[in-house]
Amino acid sequence: MTKDVKKAILPIAGLATRFLPISKVVSKELIPLADKPLVHYVAEEAHLSGINQIQFVVRPGQKEVLNYFKRNLELEKRLEANNKIEELRALKELEDIFGEMEFSTAYQKQAHGNADAIYKAKEFAGDDPVAVSFCDDIIDAKIPALAQMIEVFQTCQRPVMALKALPDEELNKYGVVEVEKVANSFYKVKRFVQKPPAGTAPSNLAFLGRLILTPDVFEYLGNHKEMMKNDYCIGQVLGKMAEEGRPFYGYEIKGEWLECGNKALWLKSFMTLILNHSEYGENIKKFLKEKDIYRL
Repeated sequence: MTKDVKKAILPIAGLATRFLPISKVVSKELIPLADKPLVHYVAEEAHLSGINQIQFVVRPGQKEVLNYFKRNLELEKRLEANNKIEELRALKELEDIFGEMEFSTAYQKQAHGNADAIYKAKEFAGDDPVAVSFCDDIIDAKIPALAQMIEVFQTCQRPVMALKALPDEELNKYGVVEVEKVANSFYKVKRFVQKPPAGTAPSNLAFLGRLILTPDVFEYLGNHKEMMKNDYCIGQVLGKMAEEGRPFYGYEIKGEWLECGNKALWLKSFMTLILNHSEYGENIKKFLKEKDIYRL
């Protein structure tokens, strides 16, 4: 029986040490990208893909992300009293997007890699297929990335990993898959290699932070808890499953991958989005041209 993907897990419990010192006081998922925090883009992508439940995997005491999505009636009253029309409009837009979504949290008390973080949402996933999205991977696409993957999942009914072709010299920074092509942009994954040494990558297809997982992945993790204790990433777990004859698939996402895994990547992605922003882009370009920084 085919099940719809209506749930998403967002693992955000990491300490984001590459963003120190700001990550001492601001959780990484709330760092702004153009005029919205990272998590907004990922949650909105899920919403546009038909997902209506999101569970954040957080560390103890990490509550700010839920506050972002909750209405603040006291703030709204103050804005109304001061006739702050534009500010109220911004809050209403947030409510219009996320008001019907259900948000919850699960806790990862100790950092043991993202496979362990995802497993903490096992109860939330239950017997349903579930999406997984990482907030440091933003995908600018006409068709939301998760919607693309869900369409593929409806065909194969097995885990699906988002992939992106990269230049050979960059592959040693990513998880890379060995694949057998099934159709255009669609592959059966035979092996997963985490950060292969230069010149040894099994393909040019790297894991981009989106997944659709099936209940048997959580069952497998429960039977191999040593993987979580040894800080396995979820790609390595799926790779082990594939080597044992439990297939999963990869789909080459259509869209621009805006990485935010470190400060340099985040700044490049920030500039990409702000220069293309429908409201602010032209003003920013004009400003940069006046400063003799930006030329078309």
